[in-house]
Amino acid sequence: MGIGSGIALFVIGIILAFAVNIDTGGFVDLDLIGYILMGAGVVVFLISLILTMRSRRTETVARTSVDPVSGEQVTRRSRRDNDPVV
Repeated sequence: MGIGSGIALFVIGIILAFAVNIDTGGFVDLDLIGYILMGAGVVVFLISLILTMRSRRTETVARTSVDPVSGEQVTRRSRRDNDPVV
């Protein structure tokens, strides 16, 4: 689920809570379901936004040297993640 899913749940909740005016005979309260979907949409949207905004930074270092035995150029790359593991 992503940002779009949160927005979709919120919109469906608004439609059920405010636009649909159907009497279900007391079996199902569409207003309550609409409010629940709106709340779930906000939660999904915020969680997706937080996970998207989290920065993952990596540093890549390339070192080039000459192998003294063969005389060939050797490139070594190292990568470091700055994102702490939780």
